[in-house]
Amino acid sequence: MKKSILTIVCLALAIISFGQDVPFDKKLFKERKDEYKVAEDHYEEGNMLFEMQDYPKAINEYLEAYKFNPKSADLNYKLGICYYNVDKYKMKKYFEDAYSLKPTVSKDVLVFIGLSYHIEAKWEKAIDYYNKAATSGGNEFINRHCYYSQAGENPPTVSAFAYKGVQECKNGIELSKTRARVWIDNVGGEINSKYPDYGPVISADEAIMIFTARRPDNEVLAPDGRGYFEDMFISSRTDGVWSKSKNMGKTMNESGQHDATISLSPDGHTLFIYINEKNNGGDIYISSDETGSWSKPEPLGKNINTDFHESGASLSFDGKRLYFVTNKPDGFGKHDIYYADWDDKKEKWGEAVNVGDAINTPYDERSVFIHPDGETMYFASTGHNTMGGYDLFYSKLVDGKWQTPVNLGPPLNTPDHDIGLVVAGNGRYGYIASYREGGLGEKDIYLITFLGPEKPPMLSNEDNLIASIAKPIKEKTKEPVLVSEGANMAILTGIIRDEDTKEPLQAQVVLIDNEKNKVIAEFNSDVNTGKYLVSLPGGSNYGIAVKKDGYLFHSENFQIPEASGFKQYKKDVDLKKVQVGKSIVLRNIFFDYAKYSLRDESVNELERLIGLLNENPTMRIEISGHTDTRGSDADNQVLSQNRAKSVVDYLISHGIDKSRLEYAGYGEKQTLIPDSEINKMRTKSEKEEAHQQNRRTEFKILSI
Repeated sequence: MKKSILTIVCLALAIISFGQDVPFDKKLFKERKDEYKVAEDHYEEGNMLFEMQDYPKAINEYLEAYKFNPKSADLNYKLGICYYNVDKYKMKKYFEDAYSLKPTVSKDVLVFIGLSYHIEAKWEKAIDYYNKAATSGGNEFINRHCYYSQAGENPPTVSAFAYKGVQECKNGIELSKTRARVWIDNVGGEINSKYPDYGPVISADEAIMIFTARRPDNEVLAPDGRGYFEDMFISSRTDGVWSKSKNMGKTMNESGQHDATISLSPDGHTLFIYINEKNNGGDIYISSDETGSWSKPEPLGKNINTDFHESGASLSFDGKRLYFVTNKPDGFGKHDIYYADWDDKKEKWGEAVNVGDAINTPYDERSVFIHPDGETMYFASTGHNTMGGYDLFYSKLVDGKWQTPVNLGPPLNTPDHDIGLVVAGNGRYGYIASYREGGLGEKDIYLITFLGPEKPPMLSNEDNLIASIAKPIKEKTKEPVLVSEGANMAILTGIIRDEDTKEPLQAQVVLIDNEKNKVIAEFNSDVNTGKYLVSLPGGSNYGIAVKKDGYLFHSENFQIPEASGFKQYKKDVDLKKVQVGKSIVLRNIFFDYAKYSLRDESVNELERLIGLLNENPTMRIEISGHTDTRGSDADNQVLSQNRAKSVVDYLISHGIDKSRLEYAGYGEKQTLIPDSEINKMRTKSEKEEAHQQNRRTEFKILSI
């Protein structure tokens, strides 16, 4: 009896010495044995789930035990750790209670209290706790349940975690002095659900969104205890309204594994996917819909996928360079951003190249997104001047070098993790997934509207659109009030159809840099709708050629200035079948003003014409030159004839039999727009546009 009393006294003294801590010890609850047994069972079950990292279920068990004994420092600490992984905004109470009950409950408890204030943007109080933690925690490692490490890697020490937290809070104080001019709006119930919805990827024109969700569609619960396995869902946008999202089906989503979005090519036809099929940390897979339905995902080659963790990718506007994320050991930090270039000869991705220490840090870089303008990279990082967790940054490519990344700042960035921003081609809209008050589920997808400088409600703008023989044709367009300063590019979209039947066609769209006489990229229009999309970064003179077997090619020309801002053009193309009497305008044949010598930029167009003639060896054609009505009739006649002859001479010099070629100069006799209509036009620019359309080079099929 005396021994029992002594034991109780000793335990009581121990409790007093540690503050108010009441551990789960049946000797302390002799009068409540039955209740204690139930609570202890919940506590032990919670411990088992905790070790399995099933934090949501562990919380449920721990809370049942907490109802019985809220004075256990260990229980409060473990509840704090669980909420760290589930909902950080709820962890502070439990860490503070654990510390007040037993200051020695864990060497890292102060650092987590500091973090609790940190994510609430209470910078000064967080710094105070971080400094205390650095002094008291020393070289002890933080709890492994709060750190996702690479294989064999230790978590950071308490002091290292605390010192970094102090710097992040100082960054937060500075960054919070100004706020980014953005609107953040939930995209709504057509996309979001009561389940986690995240990882949005979009086409450059925002016509398609594919995203990841953990919904009951999968029917299989994931072993991580965080709900169902990940599946991919798709939605399309018409007139600014998103359709009800749909599961992408079994070809894309396998039950019993995670299938998650990584990125979508600018034209919306190539999807990059994260799949952890080999249990090696995860690889990048690719799927396309060029046959009318999404193909079975296939892994990328060994130059991209390794035995380590590949978790992000983004394709350049021309499809020639792939940026991706991996934690293979030759980088600057944990996960780094790399790129690989497409090898046309070997038909595979080349060797991976680290983008360098301007972007990558000793910490984590994730969720890379290369904008269709070809010069802006968005990514998430726990390095640079982050204000806490992952922050979103962007960097510009100038003269081949990535510039110092810029933190996008609040409200886009918060003291917690912010990751996975994608930006539309116009640079005005972006999409991100996050947990925010008032959302529909655990994570929702949000629309970000970047607000540029104030402008009048509508601006009339003369845009260089289609260049003909001498100068660009101009098309009168309207641009929105708010345009991001970062998007110097154009998007060309439209429908490709048969001229006679108006049925949509899947055709090849070739993008050419006319000044370099180089094919930049090749795309296909949609097999079902005929829709195509081409991204045109600023600073180049582009030729566009639309080709399909059995049809004459169609060409367009776009001069996109270096600092053009964003423009979007719609150009439907009706392809003409190869038939006698059919004619097309050669819009990428260029002459200097009032001259008839071919400019170098004409080579690609002429080579296409040579290819057509070689494919149809009996075809005879007429090359014709046309002018506007200004100038003398005689001069116009001579100029147009000489220009047509220059084209014919080029074809003959490149192997086309002269018997297959005729040329004619029609001067101003066959104008597309008569003077009577031009004279009715109000502005000088409108009249000049009409004259430009009349100045052209054509070819017509005489016989086949």
